[in-house]
Amino acid sequence: MIRLDQVPVPQPGVGEVLVAVVATSFNPTEIAVRAGVFPVPLPFALGWDVAGVVTGLGDGVSEFAVGDAVVGWVDGGAASEFVVAPVERLVAAPGSMPLAHAAGIPLAGLTAMQAVAAAGVAAGQRVLVNGAGGGIGGFAVQLARRAGAHVIATASARSAEAVRQLGADEVVDYTTAVFDEPVDVVLNVVPVSAAEGLRLAGLARVFVSVATPVVAANASHVVARPDRAQLAELVGLVRVEVSAVRTLAGTAEVHRLSEAGAVRGKVLLTTGRPG
Repeated sequence: MIRLDQVPVPQPGVGEVLVAVVATSFNPTEIAVRAGVFPVPLPFALGWDVAGVVTGLGDGVSEFAVGDAVVGWVDGGAASEFVVAPVERLVAAPGSMPLAHAAGIPLAGLTAMQAVAAAGVAAGQRVLVNGAGGGIGGFAVQLARRAGAHVIATASARSAEAVRQLGADEVVDYTTAVFDEPVDVVLNVVPVSAAEGLRLAGLARVFVSVATPVVAANASHVVARPDRAQLAELVGLVRVEVSAVRTLAGTAEVHRLSEAGAVRGKVLLTTGRPG
């Protein structure tokens, strides 16, 4: 059950700041949390991605000042008006996009960056991004293209144009066709069956999945981790393909839409603060 509650404003401790949240973003891992795949103490405040403004400083903080716009990854609680964040999880927000849009970057963007790095994507390679219409997939397309790869993306018809705009050289509508050509790398960012995972792994020299682990000689599984240096680099590189903007009151509806397969790109959840 998802509900809105009134709770006290948290106070930052040593090495932490209080962030007045402008936006967070929905990530499919929230569905897994609600399903009990990742046990958490209840009640649990959702929201891993945060974009907002520093409004309070804990002891020992020198990296940020009150009023700084920041973006980062916290261990829950960003779907709130205020959240406490360790400074090592935050970076300065990019000036190239609205602050709220930056909330779409941290978890999905770092997942894509770490998957692309694990695959060793390089110039001239043919790279298949399986599931390019989602948040992670959109970032994977951009980062593989920036590395100089020829990017082939699977996406539904509703996401095809957005995926092309992000840099895909070819888009395959997975609802009507099965991609079955050899490539150098497959980046799998959506859940797949064991049989489909093995088929995809069989197409490539390197197979990297951030969703379903696949047992194959050329396969590896990436579990994203917070990395401040990577995030600082990432926010200056990527675009955020925002598919919808809702208030925090719309969180439950976003979860229902995701469970029905009706969410693409990044969905932002805002507090109503400007940004």
